[in-house]
Amino acid sequence: MGRRTAFEFGGVSIAAGARQTVDLPVSVLSDHTPVSMSVHVIHGKLDGPTMFVSAGIHGDEVIGVEIVRRLLRTPNLKSLRGTLIVIPIVNAFGFINHSRYLPDRRDLNRMFPGTSGGSLASRLASLFLNEIVARCDLGIDLHSAAIHRTNLPQIRISPDNPYTAELAEVFGAPVILQSPLREGSLRGAAKDIGKDVLLYEAGEGLRFDEMSVRAGVAGILRVMRHIGMLPAKGIAKPKAASQYCLSSKWLRAPAGGLLRTFKADGDVVAKGDVMAIVADPFGEEEEEIIAPFNGIVVGRAVLPIVNEGDAVFHLARVKSMIRAEGAVEELNDQLTDDPLFDEDEII
Repeated sequence: MGRRTAFEFGGVSIAAGARQTVDLPVSVLSDHTPVSMSVHVIHGKLDGPTMFVSAGIHGDEVIGVEIVRRLLRTPNLKSLRGTLIVIPIVNAFGFINHSRYLPDRRDLNRMFPGTSGGSLASRLASLFLNEIVARCDLGIDLHSAAIHRTNLPQIRISPDNPYTAELAEVFGAPVILQSPLREGSLRGAAKDIGKDVLLYEAGEGLRFDEMSVRAGVAGILRVMRHIGMLPAKGIAKPKAASQYCLSSKWLRAPAGGLLRTFKADGDVVAKGDVMAIVADPFGEEEEEIIAPFNGIVVGRAVLPIVNEGDAVFHLARVKSMIRAEGAVEELNDQLTDDPLFDEDEII
């Protein structure tokens, strides 16, 4: 069997069995400082799929960057088949400034497919789509909630796509949430060119959450094993099936004031449960936030100060409350006990 041909990327030739970081030029700042998108390519010795893992499309969503860092350190990648393309920080501008947006105040995940001659955000979107997404068979895009909110680990997939539904089950997050494609999103643009992308949501903007990081790393490795990029050794299957939720709803503050929450992310609630109370600063008036249906809390606000209409809880519908409770408990147990996450390996 002949040796696999080199992978040509960004003007660099990466030999089979090698790995290298390549900087793709993006722009030049006003002080003439060049800005690039750093891409780490691992080109396996044997043939297999080409997959990308991206983080930091929103610059304040740092949890994906930590997931990528740990992924690149896992010994499993020594047995890689195919090619793995990893982008720890897509939006370097936002990351440097601790901001969700680019300097032109654009949300990169609303600018796809972009154009090479457009705004800064449009140019970055075009570069990412054409140089990364178009060259891959599959992608996993890592996100967290915005600042002052947190998300339960979840995979979001578009309706009517059996393949991504299958991969979401393999990933093993507590919740799989069916979510329609948004105009200008990476997932939408990828679909238009025939590429599938899993969207992982977990944790809070500008914060780390250990269980969310572990769930992300474990899920990516499971998907890579499933599509033939990694051997099964050392990659455990999820202990419990994910909860497949067809719909969700944001519950909003009925008034402004101080928020006292009684439910956390991952809690399973029954219709009619009191989830929180909003009170005025004088303690004279209080209004309850009531669960409108049986569900699991997949996102919530973390600030105790709210204005009327602020989003407080993101509640996803569940068919079985018992199964939903079991899925979250099994995830925590598995990630706590998994030898893949020995403390010496993650520092």
